[in-house]
Parts: sequence; C-alpha cells; structure tokens
Amino acid sequence: MAPMTKPETILKQAEGLVSVGQTHAALQSLTEMFSSKRFRSTPLASLEPIMIRFVELSVEMRKGRIAKEGLMQYKNTVQNTSVGSIEIVIQKFVTLADAKLQEAQEKAEKAAADAVADVDDLEATETPESILLAAVSGDQSRDRTDRALVTPWLKFLWESYRTALETLKNNARLQVIYHQIAQQAFQFCLKHQRKVEFRRLCETLRLHLSNVAKYAHQPHAINLQDPDTLQHYLDARFAQLNTSVELELWQEAFRSVEDVHNLLIMAKKAPRPAMMANYYEKLTKIFLMSGNALYHAAAWGRFYGVTTTIGGRSDEELSRLAGQVLVSALAVPVNQKAEESAAEEIKGRTGRLTSLLGLTKTPTRTGLLNDALSRNVLKLVSENIRSLYTILEVTFDPLTLCVKVASLFRALSEDTSYAPYLPLLQRALLSRLISQLAQVYSSITIDDLLALLQPLRDALPEAGGDSTIYEPEQIEAYIMRGSHAGELNVRIDHASGTLQFVDDPFTGSDDPQPSSHGIVVQPSDASLVRTRLSSIAGALNHALAILEPPPLPLAEEQRTRVAALITAADAERKALQLHRAIVARRRELLSELAARKEKEEQSRRSEESRQAKFDETRRAVEDARRREIERARAEIQQRRNEEARQLAQSLKERGNLKVDIDDVENLNTDNLMRLQVEQLEKEKKERESRLRVIAKRIDHTERAYRQQERPLLAEDYELQQTSDRATFEQIQKDRIDTARLAHKRDLETKKRLSRILPEFEARKAIVLEKRSAEYERKQSTAQAKLDEEKAKRRAVVLKAREEERLRQEAAEKASREAEELELRKLEEEAQERAAAEAAKREEEEQIVRMREEREKQRAADLERIKLQQQREEEAARRAEERRRQPPAATAPAQDSAWRRPPGPPSAPTPAPVRTPPRSESPTPSGPSRLFGRGVATGAPATGWRAREQAKSATPTTAGSPAPP
Repeated sequence: MAPMTKPETILKQAEGLVSVGQTHAALQSLTEMFSSKRFRSTPLASLEPIMIRFVELSVEMRKGRIAKEGLMQYKNTVQNTSVGSIEIVIQKFVTLADAKLQEAQEKAEKAAADAVADVDDLEATETPESILLAAVSGDQSRDRTDRALVTPWLKFLWESYRTALETLKNNARLQVIYHQIAQQAFQFCLKHQRKVEFRRLCETLRLHLSNVAKYAHQPHAINLQDPDTLQHYLDARFAQLNTSVELELWQEAFRSVEDVHNLLIMAKKAPRPAMMANYYEKLTKIFLMSGNALYHAAAWGRFYGVTTTIGGRSDEELSRLAGQVLVSALAVPVNQKAEESAAEEIKGRTGRLTSLLGLTKTPTRTGLLNDALSRNVLKLVSENIRSLYTILEVTFDPLTLCVKVASLFRALSEDTSYAPYLPLLQRALLSRLISQLAQVYSSITIDDLLALLQPLRDALPEAGGDSTIYEPEQIEAYIMRGSHAGELNVRIDHASGTLQFVDDPFTGSDDPQPSSHGIVVQPSDASLVRTRLSSIAGALNHALAILEPPPLPLAEEQRTRVAALITAADAERKALQLHRAIVARRRELLSELAARKEKEEQSRRSEESRQAKFDETRRAVEDARRREIERARAEIQQRRNEEARQLAQSLKERGNLKVDIDDVENLNTDNLMRLQVEQLEKEKKERESRLRVIAKRIDHTERAYRQQERPLLAEDYELQQTSDRATFEQIQKDRIDTARLAHKRDLETKKRLSRILPEFEARKAIVLEKRSAEYERKQSTAQAKLDEEKAKRRAVVLKAREEERLRQEAAEKASREAEELELRKLEEEAQERAAAEAAKREEEEQIVRMREEREKQRAADLERIKLQQQREEEAARRAEERRRQPPAATAPAQDSAWRRPPGPPSAPTPAPVRTPPRSESPTPSGPSRLFGRGVATGAPATGWRAREQAKSATPTTAGSPAPP
C-alpha cells in the first residue's frame, strides 16, 4: 500500500488546525509547502483543492503578501499544463475578497442602524457622550464604523486586484483573465470613487504594456501584432478611458487617450466605427475641461463625421450633434495670431494633439467652420444656433450686435449642452465687436462701448452666465492682453476716456487676414500700403493693354494654333486616360495583393489558431486523463488507507492487540490480515469455551425442570380438555344464532324488494333498448368512417405507388440515357484513340522506310567511293611505275610491244607524248568525286581514262629515240 502524498497530509493537518481555531498556523504550514521542492512534483488533481483552500485562508486572515507568493508559485508550476486552473484560483481569490468587503459593508450598515435604534431620546440632538467623542475625534459614528470594518477589507480587495494583475501579466495564455481582472479593478475604483488607486492602476497597466518587448523572448509572450491580443488591449484602454472620464480625472484621461492612440497606430486593421466614436466623444470632454476650444471643436467634427458614417441616429440626435459641432466651432477664439506666434514653442504638443485626432495639419477656426458647412450642418441645427452663426459670421452690424445676441445667449443658457460654451462665446463676441468697430470708427468712447455691451450685461445674470466679463476692468484687461499679443491694434486714452483704433501702415505689424474678423467694409491703411505696389502694377498693365494692344494673329496662324492646341489636348487627354488606366490597374493590383496578403494572413492565423486549439484540446485531454488517473489512484489509495485505519481501529477495539492508528500508513495489508486472523482465532477459542460451559449449565437446569413438572402434566391435560369442550359448545351455539338472524333479515329484504321488481324490469328494458340503438348508431358511424378512411388511405397509397413508379421509371430512363451517352463517349474516344494510333503507326512506318532508304543509299555511296578510290590508287601506281622506267632500248622495247599496234618495223616512230604528272591537289568533291564522272567543261582531263586514251593515240616503237 503506497503512502499518502505529503501535500494531502499537510492539507489535512491544516484543516485540523483550522477546526481548532489555529488559522494562522494552518496558513503557515501551507506556505512552507509552497516553498518546498516537493510542491512542483505534486499532481495537478491534488494541487487545485490545496490552492483554493490556501486562498480561502489567505483571504480570511487578510495575508495579501503570502497569497501573492503562493499564487506566483502556483502559476509557475501549472502555467504550461493547466491555464484553466490558474483562472479558477485567481477568480476565486478576487471573488472571496469582494465577498468579504460586501459582508463588512453589511455589518457597518447594521451597526449604524443599531446605533440609531439605541438612541433613547430622538428629540435630543446631542448627548454628552457624542459631544465628548466629537471633541476628541472629528469623525462621525458612521465614518468610524467604516474605518474600523470596511476600510481594511477595502484595502485588501485593492491589494487582491494588484496581486492578480501581477500574477497574470505578460502571458499570452492568461491575457483573457488578465483583462477581466483589469475591468473588475476599474469597476472597483468607479464604485468606491478611489481616484488615487485608479491612477496607480493605470500606471501599473502602462508599465505592464511597456514591458511586453522586454519579455518577448520568454515562452507564451505577448504578441501585439496579433489582432485578438491588440483588441483585448484596446478594449481595456477604452474601459480605462471611460472610467477616468466618469471619475473626472482629466489628466489621466488624456494619458489614456494617448495609450489608445498608440495602440491604434500598431493595429493593422481599422478599429470599429463605434469604438472610434466613443474615442472622439471622450476627447471632446477632455479638451473642454482643459479649455482647449480649438481641439474641442475639432474633436466634435471628427465625432460627427464618424457618427454620420455609422448611421442609426434620429433627426433630433443629429440636430443636437450638428448644433454641438457648429457652436464649438463658433466658440473658438476669433484671433489666432497669439496661438500662431506661440506655435513654435508648443509645436510638439500641438502636433501630438493633432495626431490624436487623426489630422494631417493643425486645425483652424476657419477650416472647422468650412468643414461644418460642407457637411450641411447649418440645415440641421436649430433656429437659435443658425441665427447666432448668421450674426457672428455673415452680417456686419456692430451697433445692434449685442442686442441681437443677448436673446440667443439667454436661449442657449437654458440648454445644458450649450451652456459650457457661453464664456468662450462671450469672448468671441467681444473680439468681433471691437474688430467691426475698428473698421468703422477711428476712436470710440469707453462709455459708448459699455452702452453697446449693456444688453449682454443685463441678459447674462438671467441666463446664468458670467456678467463680470463685460465690466470695465475686464474689458480693459482683455483689450490690453489682445494689444500686447498683437491681436488688436487699440490704445486706451484714459484722459479722454476713449479707445483709439490704431491704423498706422508703417508700424511693421503683420495684421492677420481680414477674413478672420468677418466682413471687411473698408480696407485699413496698412492693407492699402501692403497692396499698393500690386495695385499700381495691375493698373499699369491694364493701361498698357489699352494703349498698345497686342497684334491680332492671322487666320492661318490661329488655325495652326488651334490645331496644335487640339493635338496637344488630345495627346494630354490620351496621356491622362493612360495614366488613369495605369493608376486604376495599379490600384486593382494593390487591392488584389492586399486581399491576397490578407487572405494568406487570415489563413495563417486560422491555421495557427486551429493548431493552437488542437494542441490545447489535446493537452486538455491529456491533462484530464492524467488528472483522472491521479484522482482514481488517490481515491484508491485513500480508500485503502481508510479501510486499513478502520481495520486497525476495529482490531484495537476488539482485543488487547496494540495497533498505532497514526502509524497505520506504515502497516501493509499482510500485517493487518495476520493481526485480524490472530484476533479471530482468539475470539473463536474464547467463544467455544464459553459455549461449553453454558451448554452444561443449561443441560442440568433442563433436567431438573422436567423432573419437577412430570406429576403436573396429567392434571393439566384434564383441565385443558374440560375447558376446550365448554369453549367449543359456546362457539357452536353463537354461530347457529347468528345464522338464524341473518336468514330472517334476508327474507324481510326479499319481501320488501319484490314490490319494485316489475318497475325495475321495465326500466331495464328501456335502458337496454336505448343503449342498443345508441350502440348500433355509433357502430354504423364508426364503420362508415372506417370505410372512408380506408378509401382515403387506399387512394393515398395508390397515388404514392404511382408516383414512386413514375419516379423509378424516370430515374431508370435518365440512368439509361446517361449510360448510352457514356457508351457513345467511350466509343468516340476509342475511335479517336484508334485513329491516332493508326496515324502514329503509319508515321512510324514511313520514318522506318525513309531510314532504310537512307541506309541503302549511304551503303551504295560508300561502295562507289571505295571503288573509285581503288581505281585512282591503281592509276597512280601505274603512272609512278612509268615515270621510274629507264630510256627506251631495243630489248625493253621488244618486251613492251604488246601495247603498240602492229606495223612495219622500219617505220620511224615519233617522240612519245609526255603525260603530265598527276596533280597533288586533293581529289575534287562532288558528283565527279563520288561517281567517277569527268570534270567541268573546259578543264583538262586528268583521270586515268584520259591518260590511257592519250597513250593509245600516240604509239611508240622500239627504235624511236628517247625524248630529250
């Protein structure tokens, strides 16, 4: 019998310590087990319940550090085999901490309610105890109760969230539970309004994300290029952004926006429009709280564009969104010179804000208004906002400007959506008023300016706005700031109480574009000086054209130019069409390439996902099988140990055998069975000895009883007979009397019922007749219905059979046609193959014949060449012999007389003709070379036939002199 595993023993010991109230000692024993090496070799089936119990004890004792160490050890042990076990343990840990917090809150509420119920006098506002306690401590009773009961568990729950996040960080297999814990931590901060903890949580998550590249070489590292992983991080950052906005932590919200923007840059796919709409909506709140009206209006523009793209909004919602876009653009400060001058200093921050909105360049007030108008925002907004836009941007009436806008400000202040824009609109209105007055007047008294602003000062308190902005001190401060920054060219003359609008063309001031101030009634002196040279150049050019007009071209020249222009236009149009076609083709190729890459990437991801799922499933199956085997072994071992313990306990209770229950694990089955057999033998002997003593005693007692009862048996038999006879006679008499009375009652009942017998018979006949008629009617109806159903069923069956027959015939016909078509195809293919094979055989035979003819011709040519060579060699040999012969003599001449024709011997013989020597040149090629023919016409004959003919034509005699 195998001994019980050490972790199980420690768990049982810990349970025993908990049962006696020593929870701290139990937790310490489990902690020591986690730090031991044996913990890593413990089966998983035994680890999970131990870990859950460890977590319960840690939560109960509020030992966060010990819990963190145990969780880290557990994660390092099982992260490669069972991820689900880690998720279960972590979720159990956080759930228990949350449950303890809720329990503490309930106790605090109950304690507060009990404190209220313990007050004796409800009319007494203060008691001596409360006054004294309030003097010592400034907290109220509920605050003290919360600090004593709720705050410790609140701290522990926060520590639990941090421990869970630290345990689960930078592991791709644990990222789902990681982000779930992060979401729960956000809800915790939002529910309990924990702003400091929320900042720390954001820093922790940001640190974990920055360490992704640091741990990229580890197994199961986070891969931000994976779309699913990146989507998890985006969801977490959006939840962080929403929580920071709800907690009104605007700085942290801005940092969350930067985190979201960085993740969006890393994403290969565009995020969902709904997600981007949420992103831009949160940006509007952040920019509004930071006072950045320009980027606030730009964020509203982006939000409106995404919302209109998504659709699904009602007309009322679209009207309100359009109003937000237009009012936020109107609330942007009119003069941008100060911001433009400071743009060099804050270029980095401005560029960062521009990139957060997804813009390519810094937005401007004019651009935002034009963009809003291009989207038909003006048609969707309410009448008040449309009138406000017309007054501020279209009309030019500085004297009635404030009167017209006062009622509109009052209407906008009643709407909570537009009320935050009133301070910005007030400053924009003041700047617009001063700009319009500068175009009309050279100076204006301060009293007149205040009189123009009086309607707004009267309307703002009613509208709930800030009326101090139009006080003389505030107006003077605004003008001085604008003049110092270069936005306004105004001087204040306190001696005369006037405003002097400076229009000096030689001050060197770069006045911004007049379009930023609205309609220009008359140009200023600075504008005139700035455009003077260009105006003179234009006038001189116009005068020169009038005095010396250019000569008119001739008709032929005009036609030539027109033709050249038409040709150039056609060529340019063709080039443009070609360029468009090339661009379209490139776009198609790029789209196809992108689609192919996306498809390959998707197939790769799907294959990786499938392989990962397959591996995970296989690993899970193996883990489950291993856990099942381990569980079965543990159960078998536990059952054996329990049986051994029970057996040892029974042996200890039965006899005097000494068995150590605590050391039962070291006893094997043989020892226990031997002890049991010894115990049984001992009991058997003792029982047999007791039975012999008892049997002897009973035998003696029974013998004495029988000796004493023998005389009394006869008397008892006679008494029993007498008693039985009397009892029998009494029973017979009672039976006869009862039968007589019953017969008498039956006769009376028969006599009484015989009077109604005729009526019963008549009623019975009527009922039987009715029942018979009803039965026959129902039987006939049922028979008719049965016949009808049979007919219907017969028709349905016949119809089904007919349809089945037709279907089978159609199927057989189609099958026959398909077989015939297949046979025809096979025959055609066979004929084609036969024709092809015949053509191939004929071609091969022809090739063989041609090869044989060529071989025969080559053999004949070789034979002729060989014969020609032999003849030429023979002729050459003979010619060589003739050259080697000595001068002619009598005897030799007589020897060679057979070559000469017969003649008179005395006839003189002429000198022999000298045969030219054979040429040493190679034998000519061609037909003459191959077939022994003569050379071409006009060439001397050099063959052996020609030489023989020459010899025979000039015979020599024996007496002829030798040639000189």
